[in-house]
Amino acid sequence: MKRVTLEHPVQTGWAAELALDFAQRSGKTVLAGRHQRGPLAVQRPFYPEGEVCHVYVLHPPGGVVGGDRLAINVAVAAGASVLLTTPGATKFYRSGKRLARQQQHFTVYGALEWLPQENIFFPGADSQLATDIHLYGDACYIGWEIHCLGRPVVNERFVQGNALFATRLYRDGRPLFIDRLNVRGEADLQGSAGLRHQPVMATLLATPATTAVLELARSGCEMLLPQGHAGVTLMHEVLIVRYLGTSTAEARRLLRAVWQAIRPLVTGHAAVAPRIWNT
Repeated sequence: MKRVTLEHPVQTGWAAELALDFAQRSGKTVLAGRHQRGPLAVQRPFYPEGEVCHVYVLHPPGGVVGGDRLAINVAVAAGASVLLTTPGATKFYRSGKRLARQQQHFTVYGALEWLPQENIFFPGADSQLATDIHLYGDACYIGWEIHCLGRPVVNERFVQGNALFATRLYRDGRPLFIDRLNVRGEADLQGSAGLRHQPVMATLLATPATTAVLELARSGCEMLLPQGHAGVTLMHEVLIVRYLGTSTAEARRLLRAVWQAIRPLVTGHAAVAPRIWNT
């Protein structure tokens, strides 16, 4: 498996790496290999639905600050089914003009679900978040990311700072979805070409997807009638669900409802929510 590695540090901050390898053994997905360095870790695997392995990724205590460099590498072998989530929101604090980076690299031959809690970017944060998903053969993937720019609950806007988001999805080396957004302060939060004054954005990707999956996702969005804006698209067998609004709680409800509806068709498993979501 190709892994993201960290360069030698040129600035202070955490240099953390987490590499997880999953395989199927005796009809059950197991955590077959684990390597960690720095403040990235996982709890022991859970099996609330039998063969599917649920794992909680623990981020650095207190959040991410300027100079931190985090790398998460996940490999899922053929026949293995994995659901990854996080126990709470990840906070990217004011950076003090030092870049904070988080890179995620997923290599999937089986089925992977990447369903973390939201990321909160404080004003003054200088951060990059990149996710690369490489699928092979008939591999399945459902993943989402929820980003909150500023802290709208206390009327704190992302008036300064920089947040660069990049997501790349491939199957057998062929690009299926490439997305990049750079938010450089309040100006990029405004206008129809920006985020339309909305501080919360979210994206869900699912593949392989069909028109039946598309209709289920649309029904889930219509049932919730979000106060923000939601859209659903099917492109190259990839379902794309977008949310733009003011509430991370609303974004979570929307994406979880879509996930619950489409999971049986995408991965072949009925939706069983991670226990940590109920706390």
